[in-house]
Amino acid sequence: MTIYWAIAMMVASYLISLATMPKQQGAQPTAFKDIDFPQADEGTPQAVFFGDCWTEDWMVLAVGNYQVDEIHNAGSKK
Repeated sequence: MTIYWAIAMMVASYLISLATMPKQQGAQPTAFKDIDFPQADEGTPQAVFFGDCWTEDWMVLAVGNYQVDEIHNAGSKK
């Protein structure tokens, strides 16, 4: 008889937690314009990299190759 009491308490606890939890708000994804990249001042020398490179410099001269459209894959059919 004790197992039925424990199951009933678990179900009651689950229903109470569902009823009292706050409703989730739809989160908007971060837009590219919301990201604050540090920019170089005019006249500051900049290094130019091609490809993936590590640097100790904090400046970001340009950021590119961001895609805003979904990538569709047709599959690999032969």
